[in-house]
This record gives sequence, C-alpha cells and structure tokens, in this order.
Amino acid sequence: MPLLEARDVHGGYGGMNILNGVDMSIEADEIGVIVGPNGAGKSTMLKAIFGLLQVNQGEIRLRGEPITNLAPNKLVHMGMGFVPQENNIFPSLSVEENLEMGAYIRPSGVSRMLEQIYEFFPPLLDKRRQPAGELSGGQRQMVAMGRALMVEPSVLLLDEPTAGLSPLFMNEIFERVKKINAAGVGILMVEQHAKQALAIAHKGFVLAAGYNRFTDTGEALLNDPEVAKSFLGG
Repeated sequence: MPLLEARDVHGGYGGMNILNGVDMSIEADEIGVIVGPNGAGKSTMLKAIFGLLQVNQGEIRLRGEPITNLAPNKLVHMGMGFVPQENNIFPSLSVEENLEMGAYIRPSGVSRMLEQIYEFFPPLLDKRRQPAGELSGGQRQMVAMGRALMVEPSVLLLDEPTAGLSPLFMNEIFERVKKINAAGVGILMVEQHAKQALAIAHKGFVLAAGYNRFTDTGEALLNDPEVAKSFLGG
C-alpha cells in the first residue's frame, strides 16, 4: 500500500472549495512534487493532508489508515512532519534549541537525532549555538526541516522549501531533500521551481484549478511538451 494516499480530495476555506478532486500517492521511498500555477491549490493540498483545513469530500490515508481531518498533533504522533513556508523557526532561540523543540514527543532520542540532523545538514553543526534568526535563508530552512525530522517522521511535507533562496542554496536544499529521502523518509513537497523539483521527483502532480491536470513520473512530466508549454515556461 502507498505510504501516503489522497483520493478525490475537496476542501477549502469559508465554505469555498479550492481543492476540487485531487488525487495523489507516494511510496515510502519516493519524493513527490506538487507544481502548478499560483492559486492552483498546491499549498492548500498540503494543509488538507496535515489537518489544517477541512476536507469536505474524499479520503486521505497514511500507511492505509484513514487520517482525513485529523488534528496536526495526532498526525505528528502517527509519523508525519510538516514544514510551512513562513514562520517556521524560532529566531531568538539557538539552532540547537530550535531542533530540541521538535523532539517534544520523543525526548529520549534527542541526542541521537541531533547527530542525525547534523549529518543531514552539516552547516548547522558549527552554528548550533547561534540564534537561528541570524542565519542565511537557506540555513534557516535547514533548521526548519531539521526540527520536523526530530520526531523521526515516515513522511515529510514541505511547502516551498526553496522560496526566496539563491540558486546555490536552492540546489543545496534539493540535495538535502534527496539525502533525507534516501534515509527512508517519504517526501511530498510543493515547489515553485518546477523544473528543478521535477528533476529529483519520483512522482509529479501538476495541479490547475484545484484538480490534477497531469500526474506522472518527474521525468515524464519534464519531457511532456504540453506540460512544458503550459506549466514549465516552454
């Protein structure tokens, strides 16, 4: 069975649907990437999965177990991590204090997981005593991802992890995503840099107007002329 699966998901805000029947699934060893134009429902879909908005129709399952509309704290306990695009660190706390905040449900494993996080994100080791708010944008994103990984999730949701980053840091974040996935964490992420993200994706989901316009492997979507023309800039 898929690690994470969503079928015919409808939902939105204030009684108005933004999602109009989204389907997607990823296996435990896969990176899934959601791309599409602004307003397509990409970030809304991640929030629907993580219980941050009401799903009005459809079903979401984690390892085959229904999780539709479960509260985020319950989903974390079940093995799901989520990194929002904004306000995803505590700027006045040190890097290591930020990471330790992420281990609130597994305090006994803090030392082991800190070691793992510093292996995923080597630049953070030397800066572990520094306030997170003083870091570069790319390093702050590493802190946010590291904190979500402290609970050892089986699936990690990332909302535009490279937003506002330079091309150098963008590529570095993508390399870290690949490394995290290789360690056994399924990844589902929304990304504005569609070409670069699909290049590392096992599966890609192109949303438009709140539904799947295209679903295929990342490679197939990159090589699809219609996808390239309509969604990848040529």
